Amino acid sequence: MKTITTCVHDIIRHQPFLDDAIARDIVNFSGLAADIQPQVEKEMHKPVKQGSIIMALRRYAPTRTKINMRSLRELGDIIVRSGITEYTFLNSKTIISNKARLLEAVKDQTGVYLNYSSNYQESNILVSSSLTDLVEKCFRNEVRVSVKEELSSITIGLPKNSSQTVGLYFYLFKLLAYEGIPVFEMISTSNYFALFLEKDYINKAFLLLNEIKQ
Repeated sequence: MKTITTCVHDIIRHQPFLDDAIARDIVNFSGLAADIQPQVEKEMHKPVKQGSIIMALRRYAPTRTKINMRSLRELGDIIVRSGITEYTFLNSKTIISNKARLLEAVKDQTGVYLNYSSNYQESNILVSSSLTDLVEKCFRNEVRVSVKEELSSITIGLPKNSSQTVGLYFYLFKLLAYEGIPVFEMISTSNYFALFLEKDYINKAFLLLNEIKQ
C-alpha cells in the first residue's frame, strides 16, 4: 500500500533539481509541501495535510554527489559549427548500403561535417547543409521520419578519465536547463561530446559553457 512518505519521495526522485536542492539543504519545506500537495492528493486519492507532507520531506535523505569542479575546468577547446541538418530514417534492409554510398561520395571532401548513428529502429544522420542534396539522393528510397535544418553544434574536448567523473553531464545539462536552452541532439565519444542546438541558442550556450572553464 502506498503511503504519503513513499508518494512524496517518488515525486522528489523524479525531479532532479528538487532532489539536488534538498541535498544541499536550501529548500523551504513548507513552501515545497504546499507546491506538491495537489499532486500528492491526486496520487493518494484523498486529502492530505501539508504537515504530513513536510514530515515526509524531512525523512527524505538524498545522497549528495560531490561534483569535481576541477574536472569541469579541464574541459578542452570549444568548437562551434553552424549550418547542420539532421535527418532521421526508419531502418531497412538497404539503409546500410545507402550509408556506404554516402560515405563513398564524401570521402574526398574536406571541411564538411557528417555523423551517422543508428539504433534498432531508426538511423540518424547529421551533415553539413551543403550535403543535403547528396543525402536526399542516397536515401531517396528510404522512409524519412524527420528533417531539421539550421542547427548549430558545440563540440567540447572532455577531460581525462571523464567516464569516471560522476555528475559531469548532469551538471552541464542542469546549467543549460536553468538557462532555458533546449538540447536538440547530443553525441559523445571517448574524448569529445557535441551538443546540437537550434541556432537561436548557440551564442548563449557557448558563453555559458565557456564560463565553466573559468
